[in-house]
Amino acid sequence: MDTDRPARPDLLHWLWYAVGGGLPARYRDWVLRDTTAPGWWWRQIVRALVQATPVGVIVGLLIPGSIGIRIMAVCGGIFVAMIYVLAFIDEAVEHRAVKAGFPRGYAKSIRDQRRAPERDAEADRYARRYRGGGPTR
Repeated sequence: MDTDRPARPDLLHWLWYAVGGGLPARYRDWVLRDTTAPGWWWRQIVRALVQATPVGVIVGLLIPGSIGIRIMAVCGGIFVAMIYVLAFIDEAVEHRAVKAGFPRGYAKSIRDQRRAPERDAEADRYARRYRGGGPTR
């Protein structure tokens, strides 16, 4: 068993977490990994879709009209919801880490540290291409 991976929540705890609920303290390290590991933004999108699914089903069943109108209404609602999810993704993920007991900004600082070498390499490439110089440091 991989000792670097913290204990994962079971399905019911994960569903509660996906809709915005807090997890017990034993999942604290898992929440930090969930909010900082590569692919963290994909996981946030999946959680948002889990939140939107019940609303989409209810709207699809209750809106009068043809099935095409219902499908377009649900798809349009999910599209608008995803715009908001992407606009506020950093804040939403940071809030999850804060609810797990980490200080505000901690998860973002871990993500930034992890991305620093890539970001520095991009800055160097930019400097060489557009500034005509070598490394920026």
